[in-house]
Amino acid sequence: MTVASEHRLVQQLPHVPFYCPVPPAAHPAAGVLNELTVDWMLRQHLDAEEEQRRRLALCDFGGLTAATMPYGRLAPLALMAKFHAVLFSLDDGVCDEARPTAGQLARETARIMRAVEAPGVLATGESRHVAALRELRIELERYATPRQLRRWVDAMRVYTSGLVWEAECRRSPGQPSLNDYVTLWMRAIGMAPSTAMMEIVAGYSVPDEDMEDPRVRALTEITWTLVSWDNDLYSRNKELLRADDDLNLIDVLRHELGCGPEQALEQAVAMRDRVMVLFLRLREQVLREGGAELRRYVHDLGQFVRGHLDWAARCPRYTVPPPPGAVAQPVSWWKHRPADDSGEPLPLPTIAWWWDQLDSGGAALRHAA
Repeated sequence: MTVASEHRLVQQLPHVPFYCPVPPAAHPAAGVLNELTVDWMLRQHLDAEEEQRRRLALCDFGGLTAATMPYGRLAPLALMAKFHAVLFSLDDGVCDEARPTAGQLARETARIMRAVEAPGVLATGESRHVAALRELRIELERYATPRQLRRWVDAMRVYTSGLVWEAECRRSPGQPSLNDYVTLWMRAIGMAPSTAMMEIVAGYSVPDEDMEDPRVRALTEITWTLVSWDNDLYSRNKELLRADDDLNLIDVLRHELGCGPEQALEQAVAMRDRVMVLFLRLREQVLREGGAELRRYVHDLGQFVRGHLDWAARCPRYTVPPPPGAVAQPVSWWKHRPADDSGEPLPLPTIAWWWDQLDSGGAALRHAA
């Protein structure tokens, strides 16, 4: 082990259990989904390095898809699992570890967007990731309505714009502000196109007026944010060790608050749990008042949050050795009470409006009720 990697090991923080009182569920075809996806991924030649292909093959894309979307037919589920594989490969090989400039990533994401906007004609010299996403976009037409396709393409714009902003942050000195980080990471994590896939996989379609209700938009963004913060909490040790990557919620908090990593971790958990409590309260409100398709959608948002954690709990991608001289200790993955159950908004302008929705009344939802 190198001196640098030893230094990163001593920066490791202990695992923290998660508060997520959403019942677990899993599609029974997880194993089949994973076999199909790994085989497809390797045939796409997304990654040139054998070590990276090996790491990605251990990510259990089938398990991730089956836990976050435990419903629907095998074919659209397999499409979702393939999409996960491309996003993971893009994240590791193009965005994080390659450290591209914002300009380089802007060019690549523009090509991605053109491929999903107009997938009929193969562009000369496009990357393997662009080609794979073009193929998936064409396959998506078998299962999605025009409205669902529009939503998914729009969600890809949210995702790709976040990637460019992330690249700029990685090239800039210091850390972004906490408010900026929360905004960019909910976009760059790839959750927008993932939640847009839920109704396609499950075979329902939420009316546009319901999707545009502020409470539903808030619940959707909260889902993106919970998944992005949960990812930071369980993946920080791996990212530091493998890529010396400290662009995560804990280290952004450490920089903004001027505190140590342990205090920043405590603050991150409290923030995350306060948002989880808000999600549960706001989801219950919409479940009481929304129509059948909308109730299904907000139920499935909760399942994505829970399923993502169930998958991460067993995924070898995030396993790191203990610090020098330490002995690995068994940890609890779940807790029964939030660290912060306050109903007060977090002092972040980008998301403070979520809490306002607890008292608002969406006209479309009142009509549906």
